Amino acid sequence: MAEILMFFGKPLLLNRSEFMESIKEFLNWGIHIGEGENSINITIGLLLVLTLAFFLSSFILKSIRNFITRKMDGDDRMKFVSIFKFIKYVVYIAVILITMSAAGINITVLITASAVLFVGLGLALQELFQDIIGGIFIILDKSLQVGDIVEVEGKIGKVVEIKLRTTLAVTRDDKVIIMPNHKFMSDVIYNYTQNHKTTREEIKVGVAYGSDVDKVMEILDKCAQEEKEVLKNPAPFVLFDDFGDSALLFSLHFYVKDSFKSLRIKSRIRYAIDKNFRDTAIIIPFPQRDVHLFSKK
Repeated sequence: MAEILMFFGKPLLLNRSEFMESIKEFLNWGIHIGEGENSINITIGLLLVLTLAFFLSSFILKSIRNFITRKMDGDDRMKFVSIFKFIKYVVYIAVILITMSAAGINITVLITASAVLFVGLGLALQELFQDIIGGIFIILDKSLQVGDIVEVEGKIGKVVEIKLRTTLAVTRDDKVIIMPNHKFMSDVIYNYTQNHKTTREEIKVGVAYGSDVDKVMEILDKCAQEEKEVLKNPAPFVLFDDFGDSALLFSLHFYVKDSFKSLRIKSRIRYAIDKNFRDTAIIIPFPQRDVHLFSKK
């Protein structure tokens, strides 16, 4: 039985053995590096097999990921996908090595060369690897989650996305902070919402000596209770902190659900305190000093 091939627009008549031989020669065409047992042959056939192995591995990995994450909620799914990306790269490297070994290539040479290369890359990219390892730890131990309020180097932001290498947070003035994940392993990070989503906020105020202390505490508590974004449970409370140089010092403590909005909440409460103090003739003093002059006669 013969096969018909086109060569520069002209038909060529080949028998089956010649056709198969032509296919074999085409698949074996490529680059040959080295000699003897340590030679490496990168052929068209090998590239085709690697491509097929990649597509097959990708399909299997995607099926496994979909099967595992089908019942996960949004946050857990995103965390698993981030870790799965790292696993996917490891699987791809294993597929390459196994496929090349099955094709008759001595992968010992490649592994030895790769080890030297990885040592060099490891020294050059050690911070990148630290970020990846930090990202894995963050995702696994849940020390940081999307929606948490954190303080990094004096900047406060709400975490919006946790990636394998970086964590993204949005500040109160709507700017994005991109934090390398290794910072969460080496630096001190304040997580305002680690234990729970509510946070306790504080407003300090001083009133003039001679003011009605009970009235001051009543007004402060009232201003907190009337603010709609202040939680009723736990209830706000007022402390008489100290006798200052020129004022009686009080602090108002209250709880909010979203500390990201605490600046605006505090502003509204301060406005209410000022208004109530004016209405009841309670004075907020400013620092002052009495200077006594003596003249010598």
